[in-house]
Amino acid sequence: MRSHATPASVRVRAAAKVNLHLGVGAAREDGFHPLTTVYQAIGLFDDVTVERSDVDRLELHGESWVETSSIPLDATNLAARAAALLSAHHGRPLPSSVSIRKAIPVAGGLAGGSADGAATLVGIDRAWGLETPDEVLLEMAADLGSDVPFALIGGTALGTGRGELVDPIADEATWWWVAVPNRVGLSTPQVYGHFDRLFPDADPVPPSADALIEAVVSGEPVRLARTLHNDLQAPAVDLRPELGELIDQGEAAGALRGLISGSGPTVVFLCDGADGAREVAAELGGAGHDVVLVANGPVAGAHVVHGLAGLGEGGVDG
Repeated sequence: MRSHATPASVRVRAAAKVNLHLGVGAAREDGFHPLTTVYQAIGLFDDVTVERSDVDRLELHGESWVETSSIPLDATNLAARAAALLSAHHGRPLPSSVSIRKAIPVAGGLAGGSADGAATLVGIDRAWGLETPDEVLLEMAADLGSDVPFALIGGTALGTGRGELVDPIADEATWWWVAVPNRVGLSTPQVYGHFDRLFPDADPVPPSADALIEAVVSGEPVRLARTLHNDLQAPAVDLRPELGELIDQGEAAGALRGLISGSGPTVVFLCDGADGAREVAAELGGAGHDVVLVANGPVAGAHVVHGLAGLGEGGVDG
């Protein structure tokens, strides 16, 4: 049950995602690629604080490993777009001060911008006591971007369409990851364009995620490692060969499997447990990678951590 209280300030936490499976079909006539993906939310978080205000404000702060200079603070920012969607839906101004504290690397294939958009939807809804139905929030999230609905839901989930149609997957395991971001981003449209050039005869139907889902349900890290799949890895590595070298390096350090996250350039490594993840992270850090992050998953979708306890640990209700 949601509380009917209306706090003056709400802080919402939203997680990074990795794609355990990313199957890409040939581009449709509208330019979009049909996707079959399995998302997992992992324990790297952005915090978004929303306060009711007289005017709209958007400010941004980043942890030391997050380069924020390329993030727009105008109406194109996903947080600003989320606020505009809520205002339009409810037919009234909802002036809010939105402060984003970023710990998810930018332009890295971890959907940090999507996390911020999802967190802003929840934060403004709760700060203004709007009680927007969850299904409406999910529709708004899909309007914002393919990864935003999952950022609301969290956990582990199957995504279809452009990734915006999300169905949770039963996942009782705890998976351990090492993430190595890159300070030089990689454009998602560029990676998809290179996919089209490398695979001009791609099947319009993306590869199935059935084997991956079975591995998730099994809870066996070695089995999951064998089924991890990303059709964008080949174009990303072709554009940035050092990413392939990093994958080899991490696997040599003991990771079960290395994988480009989404369109990259962040590389994630599945490990056999917490100790294994820390050992791989130490090895990669010692090899000169200045930012190496350890995280477990799955974790909750966008949820309130201060100001109102009405949204539980599972993200959007239901």
